[in-house]
Amino acid sequence: MTESVLFSELSATNGKKVGVATLNMERKLNSLNSEMVSALTDQLKLWEKDNNVAAVWLQGAGEKAFCAGGDVRTLCETITDVGAKKALPDVQAFFENEYRLDYLIHVYAKPIIVWGHGIIMGGGIGLMSGASHRVVTEASRMAMPEISIGLYPDVGGTWFLNHAPGRTGLFLGLTGANINAADALFVGMADRYIASDSKEALMQSLQEQSWSESEADNQVLVSRVLKSYENLETLPVSNVREHYDLIQAVTDGADLVEIADQFNALDTENKWLNKAAATFRSGSPTTAHLVYQQLLRGKKLSLPQVFQMELVMSLQCALHADFVEGVRALLVDKDGNPKWQFDAIADVPAKWVEQHFQPPWDAPNPLLNLGS
Repeated sequence: MTESVLFSELSATNGKKVGVATLNMERKLNSLNSEMVSALTDQLKLWEKDNNVAAVWLQGAGEKAFCAGGDVRTLCETITDVGAKKALPDVQAFFENEYRLDYLIHVYAKPIIVWGHGIIMGGGIGLMSGASHRVVTEASRMAMPEISIGLYPDVGGTWFLNHAPGRTGLFLGLTGANINAADALFVGMADRYIASDSKEALMQSLQEQSWSESEADNQVLVSRVLKSYENLETLPVSNVREHYDLIQAVTDGADLVEIADQFNALDTENKWLNKAAATFRSGSPTTAHLVYQQLLRGKKLSLPQVFQMELVMSLQCALHADFVEGVRALLVDKDGNPKWQFDAIADVPAKWVEQHFQPPWDAPNPLLNLGS
């Protein structure tokens, strides 16, 4: 049986090593499942304690994707087979462990370089967003497309979308818009743009560095190496930067209904904007409310609090119908015709939205110990 994550260690100077983790589900675009989350968590913890490991390199197998997201299809099959309430422990285990892994990456003491080549969506962005050094290439295509499956931008989306300039994070969450390397740099979801044909030379250069016993010094060292390989002359045009003022205008509403009206009135010949607006209009009205509320409620939350809130939201999505229906329409039957619970954003009751922020358990939140 093929290992879902491959681990190796590259010899470096001063007796140090670079740990390499490769998501190895190429046929599924390296989508994250429970086994992969567990393997990555265990190995990152081992490498963090190993004084000989100076840095970690995280990549996806193949050229198509770093990671296309979490394996939501399997989750929804479980919900469909046994019912949402019976499936809840398994669903909780997946999301809880995934968020613990994402948080571990955010607070990791050693440099983590994510080679974000190809498709990076959902859970893939969750892995990437917390890394100390996030690299995109000419082939990078990123998105948080959860509005099309009745979920919402989780894996820390509350955090990184709220940290994007202006209301670009809200726009990306509501539209699931695809962004390129230049967009990722502009909105703060990537740090360096490096051509994919420089990968081998870059990894060789990392092996040849004079690694220190100081984790802080090694962070600086990695930053310098990556900068030396960056060539912004080939950087594509950023759609988000180019249309920033229009994005600000269309998302400037007193409430979500007003914003939706402005999307509906959008008149542009730009294909990227039109596709984004069309995805928003056809997406789950419930998800639109969740995106709006998660960013509003999450503005002043700490990172642990963000993951605690998102765990509640994710389990409630499993208990509500749009998630399973959205996955069915997009990934299972692929008919592209989801039957959402509500036809329009204005039809979604405030009580329905509020249910998604209420814990489905009587016990304390399982992620209360994050950061302690």
